[in-house]
Amino acid sequence: MTTSDTTPDISGPEAGPGGTSAEAPDTSTKGVLAGFDPQLKRLAVVVVLGSIMSILDTTIVNVAIPTLAKDFRAPLSQVQWVSTGYLLALAVTIPLTGWAVERFGAKRMWIASLVLFLLGSALSGASWSIQSLIVFRILQGVGGGMIMPIGQTILATEAGPQRMGRVMSLLGVPMLLGPVLGPVLGGLIVDSVSWRWIFYVNIPIGIVAIALAVKYLPGHQKTDRAYKLDLLGLGLLSPGLGLFVYGLSQAGQGSTSSVFVPAAIGAVLIAAFVWHALHTKVTPLIEVLLFRDRQFAAASATTFFFGAALFGGMFLLPLYYQVVRGQTALTAGLLMAPQGIGAAMVMPLAGKLTDRYGAGRIVPGGLVVVTLATLVYTQLGAHTSFAVLGGSLFLRGVGFGFVMMPAISAAYQTLAAPQVPRASTAINIVQRVGGSIGTALVAVVLEHQISVQVHGLSGGLTGAATAPPSVVAKVAQPFASAFGHTFWWVVGMTTVALIPALLLVRGPVRADGAAVLID
Repeated sequence: MTTSDTTPDISGPEAGPGGTSAEAPDTSTKGVLAGFDPQLKRLAVVVVLGSIMSILDTTIVNVAIPTLAKDFRAPLSQVQWVSTGYLLALAVTIPLTGWAVERFGAKRMWIASLVLFLLGSALSGASWSIQSLIVFRILQGVGGGMIMPIGQTILATEAGPQRMGRVMSLLGVPMLLGPVLGPVLGGLIVDSVSWRWIFYVNIPIGIVAIALAVKYLPGHQKTDRAYKLDLLGLGLLSPGLGLFVYGLSQAGQGSTSSVFVPAAIGAVLIAAFVWHALHTKVTPLIEVLLFRDRQFAAASATTFFFGAALFGGMFLLPLYYQVVRGQTALTAGLLMAPQGIGAAMVMPLAGKLTDRYGAGRIVPGGLVVVTLATLVYTQLGAHTSFAVLGGSLFLRGVGFGFVMMPAISAAYQTLAAPQVPRASTAINIVQRVGGSIGTALVAVVLEHQISVQVHGLSGGLTGAATAPPSVVAKVAQPFASAFGHTFWWVVGMTTVALIPALLLVRGPVRADGAAVLID
């Protein structure tokens, strides 16, 4: 048995020699593993309802990219920032979460984040140019950046380590189904009404979420009114992340300096933040020392690379269905549904298995399934069977269900309760940065592949979105090959995630946060 550095605080009957066994929590139906109490269930509903808007908006615009390119007469390199800018705004805002929760309280900050998110949604729907839409999407991301980590903090604090896997699986509903349902809902709106309602639809949902939060969320006490915000750390980390991803997104769009300079400056700022976080007397935005915990570091690395593969794939697939196969936005969204079905089927089981056997026995298998299923998309053609693509997408969903939330729950399981808010901040930054890098990377690779594979059609992907079907049909196979080559990068990111996943703890977790290893 190995334990974390947390201080044991076991309540209830004494543990036997060597700690609580893997089977011990199941001996009583009144134990914490027997089920969720009514308060925890209410909290889960409130958090999921609020979180699903933020997660839906990470991919809901993906099916509208051809429409946005046509309406605003903008190239893909610019339109993709409607997605990348939102993800990046989420990432650079998340560092404020730990401080804000401890300074003002989780309930107050949850409601404030929802209000700001709704304001950004309303303004995005009223955008008059691609530039204004990108700006308002960033504002929306600033509000949405705190929603998920605050929700995770609330649920993790209420659940305790023994129920962490199952309660994080509940939060996995918006995290895993949101990116899948987003294209379906977005396609329905784009085809039936207008792309503007992609953003307006958040308003009634958000109002309900705020009303429920006012009624049911506990008024967590502020831990320290004199708590100081790490302004220097914020000044280093947020622009560092932004510049690094921006530089990456410019690859293939301009000169070498336009790529290297911002990326290099961003990397230097991030490195400076790490040094600052290790030496400052003020509590840093991210407790870098958390990464000394093997379980947390391994879970973070797994989440980073898997997040890149997840969001990168979600960016590519709707484009393939619309541009290469000539499907409507709604049909493209519906063709993504098998992934959501696969994830929904296994998420409850994944949570229970993670609590019982540990993420180290669950996550690697899920990653193998995702990798094998994604290999099918590297062979995309102009007439690849929808049945084959749908079956592979279902398997990807099954793999997702056994990876994302088990990996995130693993990050919390060996930490002490006071570390949870900071850990939530760090793991969400890792996931969102991974997602923004994955999206930017596949957009760059796709444009490069199109320039290599496709000839005789000006405007690249944007030109295909506005060209007559007869013209697109002539270059459909080269376009499909470009998508297939790009999916090799998604396979690569998923494969890399398997390396840290093999280091995750292979055993359940006691009430004190210590792992019980199973040989």
